[in-house]
Amino acid sequence: MAIVRLTDAECRAALDGLPDWTLRDDGLAISRDLKFADFNEAFGFMTRLALHADQVDHHPEWSNVYNRVSITLTTHDAGGLSERDVKMANWIDGII
Repeated sequence: MAIVRLTDAECRAALDGLPDWTLRDDGLAISRDLKFADFNEAFGFMTRLALHADQVDHHPEWSNVYNRVSITLTTHDAGGLSERDVKMANWIDGII
């Protein structure tokens, strides 16, 4: 089954429920920057996310510098944002 890209209206509606996420300028991805107490806490978060991402077969683009983690979500197979990204963003918000 093909993964469907969200329409502009669906993207706007999704972002209304994700106030800490930012739509990338090209409209094809959402991102969020997180700050943790220290490297161990940041890495622990990344480990939890990595395990979940592997289970749902949807992997974020991310970077880590000491206590900061930057995450970008997009669905390459859909050519932009999909419901998978919205679900992942909500999951991330739920564990922070």
